[in-house]
This record gives sequence, structure tokens and C-alpha cells, in this order.
Amino acid sequence: MNDPAQRAEPGTLRGWHVLAMFVGGFAIIIGVNLTMAFSAVSTFPGLEVQNSYVASQAFDREKAAQDALGWTVEAEVRHGRLVVTVADGDEVAPMQRPTLLLGRATHAADDQTPELRRDGGVWVADTDLTPGRWMLRLEATAPDGTAFRHRLVVEVPA
Repeated sequence: MNDPAQRAEPGTLRGWHVLAMFVGGFAIIIGVNLTMAFSAVSTFPGLEVQNSYVASQAFDREKAAQDALGWTVEAEVRHGRLVVTVADGDEVAPMQRPTLLLGRATHAADDQTPELRRDGGVWVADTDLTPGRWMLRLEATAPDGTAFRHRLVVEVPA
């Protein structure tokens, strides 16, 4: 029963050690995969369009009409206010019915839709943006009815 040949020396790799390493390794892999899958699904904001094929049919036409406007957009945060400048060359663009969506690329829960108001040659919105990168999505209409859509990254300093 106490045969010295059957006793394992300390530090010997036994079968149950290999099993424990195998099970532990796969448990880590499965745990990380589940965590990443949950994170991806919980932060996905949803679909941009219902039918991408139908949306693509009008894309080039709408883009050409928008490019013909020649509008440029700049945005910055000053003293807790978002300042958006939409220019038509050297003049203020005659933008109508502007709507604004501010959000983080990673979490839809941070999305905001502040009210834009005209202040001289710029549009301003009172916001409470935390430091970091924000995605600004501006939609408006030109006087001739052309839809104008623009996305811009705004960096809020710490």
C-alpha cells in the first residue's frame, strides 16, 4: 500500500492538474467571449435605415444636391454652449429648421437633442457635455427644399 514507487514527487504534473488547466483555460475564453458579446449587443444603437438597398438608390442624387449647396460646418464648445457655424462661402448659410443630435459613438444612452437657436451668424445650443469626443449630427433644409445632413466630431476638452 505504501509502495514508494507509487508516490508522486512534489511538483509532478498529474492528470487532474492537466484537467484543471484545460477547464480553467476554456472557462476564461468563454467568459471573455460572453462579456464581449453582451457589451456589443447592449451598446448597439440600432439600424440606420430599414432597407439599405432602397436608401442607396437615392443617395448619389441627394449627395449631389447637398454638395451643390456648398455649405461648410464647424462646431466647438465655448463656456458650456455648443456653437455651430454653417457657412455658404463667406456668408451665413440660409439654413431652415435645423435639428441636432449629439452623442457618443459608444453609448446611445448619452444621446442629446439640444434646441438650436440663432445668435448672430451662428447657431448655439446650451449643453452639458462631459469631456471627450462627441458625434454631432446636424439635419436642416435649404430654402429650395434640399435636405442637408452633416456629421462632425466635436472634441470637448477636459
